[in-house]
Amino acid sequence: MTGIGWLVAVLMLLAGVLAGAAVAAWLMRGRLLAAQGEAAAARRETGEVNANFAAADAERRLLFNQNRALSAQQGSDSSVLQALGPVSEKLNAVQRQVALLERDRVEQYGQLAEQLREAKDADARLLATTTSLESALRSNNARGKWGEVQLRRVVEAAGMLAHVDFEEQVHTATADGAHRPDMVVHLPGGKELVLDAKVPLSSYLHAHDAGPSAGAGADAHLARHAKAVKAHVDALAAKKYWTSAHNSPELVICFVPVESILSSALVADPSLLDYAMGKSVVLASPISLLAILKSIAFSWRQDVLTESAKELFDLSAQLYSRLGVMGEAVSGVGASLKTSVERYNKLVGTLESRVLPTARKLNAFDPNTLSAPALVEAVPRSLTAPELEEQAG
Repeated sequence: MTGIGWLVAVLMLLAGVLAGAAVAAWLMRGRLLAAQGEAAAARRETGEVNANFAAADAERRLLFNQNRALSAQQGSDSSVLQALGPVSEKLNAVQRQVALLERDRVEQYGQLAEQLREAKDADARLLATTTSLESALRSNNARGKWGEVQLRRVVEAAGMLAHVDFEEQVHTATADGAHRPDMVVHLPGGKELVLDAKVPLSSYLHAHDAGPSAGAGADAHLARHAKAVKAHVDALAAKKYWTSAHNSPELVICFVPVESILSSALVADPSLLDYAMGKSVVLASPISLLAILKSIAFSWRQDVLTESAKELFDLSAQLYSRLGVMGEAVSGVGASLKTSVERYNKLVGTLESRVLPTARKLNAFDPNTLSAPALVEAVPRSLTAPELEEQAG
């Protein structure tokens, strides 16, 4: 081999060595980078492990503290529960009471609902009855019968009895014609009081139907109602019922069955009451008539007391007279008793002074056999009352 060949061979060898060194350096650099990556990953993993460990340790401490706190709280809760035992019993009692109240509330609610239904039904029946009554009261005959029934109720409420204290529909004949008042009430002393139960209602019912909202229309109906009552007063005054009654005061009572009927007429015509009194007609509502009848009943009681007092006086005088006669008889009996005692004592004296001595002489063997009877020392008591002495004298 020539020198050039050796040189080429050396150069090629050097080039191979350099190439191998370069490859080796590249490989070493790759391994170094890989080792550095693995180290970084290991550091990251170690950090994560350390962090997880720190978190686990913190959680352990937290759980330990919580466990210790729970243990302390458990002891405290036991004391609290023991102290709250009576409160718990009270709460249970209150709960039971609330349950009972709730049950009662449900029952009462049911009862209230039932009562409301009954009240609703009653209101419906009352409305129907009121409508029927209002329709009936538009008839003159029905109004008359209704007024008579109301009058009888008021009279009976005053404690009066039919055919004893009052008479109904009494028919009497007078020079002016036949009279038949609705009622005649008997007064003490044989007197009588006449009552009439008829009253006009048509205009009042129209005003009631119109209601307060009608305003002037309702006032007009009430004004006509007052005029109708005034006309009825004139008709009663013209009949002069008191002329057919026995010893009746010169007046007749016009009974108005409802307070509002009379008050409405008086509001429309304030002079109506004085006008009726001037006509010898007394307008009376149920309350005022009841007061009048109560006064009559009181007069009857006073009259009965007067009659009883008179009878008691007569009986007292009769008893006094008979006591005098009895005193005279008692005085005679006393005188007879006194005479009997005197004769008895005289007989005893004769027996002791004359009969017994002779009898003792006949029975000389037993002189103590015969004993003298005792004298009567008591005498009848003389009468000392002046009434009895006067009769005895």
